[in-house]
Amino acid sequence: MDIHNGHRERLRNRFIEQGLKGFEDVNALELLLFYAIPRKDTNPIAHALLERFGSLDAVFEASVKELAQVPGVGESAAVLINMLPQMMQKVMVSKTKNTHILKDYKTAGEYLQPRFMYEREEIILLVCLDSRKRIINCTEISRGVVNYVAASARKIVECAVLNRADSVIIAHNHPNGLPVPSVEDRAATAQIRQSLAAVDISLADHFIITDDEYVSMASMNLMG
Repeated sequence: MDIHNGHRERLRNRFIEQGLKGFEDVNALELLLFYAIPRKDTNPIAHALLERFGSLDAVFEASVKELAQVPGVGESAAVLINMLPQMMQKVMVSKTKNTHILKDYKTAGEYLQPRFMYEREEIILLVCLDSRKRIINCTEISRGVVNYVAASARKIVECAVLNRADSVIIAHNHPNGLPVPSVEDRAATAQIRQSLAAVDISLADHFIITDDEYVSMASMNLMG
């Protein structure tokens, strides 16, 4: 057993026994890279990634193309790193699979928040509900659009009508920001509410969401 294999085995055994608690960021990243870069010392590569992006969270927010530009990383490791936050998002979303009725804003917030985890673009989701507040579906309406009212109000109405919704909930995120409704958010809510009312569909709520917080505009009496 060469020195690298011995080090790998010790690090793996440490993880099996203790989990990642106590691991430095560089060692946790080094361990992950074992599974994409065989027969190579991954410690210098882990250091290079942290130096290039500045922090562990920034490493996992980088694109496959950006990651692959770091010497020693390669496409397989870049894909693995980029995949993990998306996989974690899917895990958290799967925990809501038994949520069928959005009876109040807390239930709705807990259903919606995981769908925005690790997203760095502004995204709008539309949840269509029947007359008993049961979920018909949850649809991504737009992604990365700055003026989302002009781009999305018509699509929201069309999607709600197509799904024969009795009411809908819209949600969008404030990437790297606070879950505080802006003046634009309030104006957008009023416009979308009016557009939906014209086809006899009610806007039940509008959520502003970040990675770890959410705000219900309905609970704040800000629906316009």
